[in-house]
Amino acid sequence: MSHVEETDSSRRDFIYYAAAGAGVVTAGAAIWPLVDQMNPSADVQALSQIFVDVSTVEPGMQLTVNFLGKPVFIRRRTEEEIAMARDVALNALPDRDSRNPNKPGDASDQNRTMDDAGEWLVMTGVCTHLGCVPLGNGAGDFGGWFCPCHGSHYDSAGRIRRGPAPENMHIPVAEFVDDTTVQLG
Repeated sequence: MSHVEETDSSRRDFIYYAAAGAGVVTAGAAIWPLVDQMNPSADVQALSQIFVDVSTVEPGMQLTVNFLGKPVFIRRRTEEEIAMARDVALNALPDRDSRNPNKPGDASDQNRTMDDAGEWLVMTGVCTHLGCVPLGNGAGDFGGWFCPCHGSHYDSAGRIRRGPAPENMHIPVAEFVDDTTVQLG
């Protein structure tokens, strides 16, 4: 191969590599906006953590707040509600998972509440069947919540007891930051 042919070959290789590199950069520039638009918007990111004042919530009362587009029930349970929830045998439950990222484990009442005494119950207020918002304040056959859309009954710990719902109501990431403030998220 002569020197001229080697130079032409090197030049041709350079042009191929440069064109391929330019194509990759152009494709990346075209695809980036499509990928970036799937990220959460600024208003959603700003609400990924909220603080709720529960100082006015008395035993037997429930506060409902909006968190990440869903209702969250914050209930301060009475002694009767706690006793009723703690008297349920785990083998009587259709779903035996706590559904609680704060306390993973079985669906015992202790694993579903925020405090050891069982006074505070925080749940995403969405029926696990089709996403309806159940009625609370002792509704249903088990003293908890009732979803009238399809007849799911939840007990005073938010565990499914009867109906088409496959799971207990889910519990969001939550903690007390002081005696009267609950942080969600």
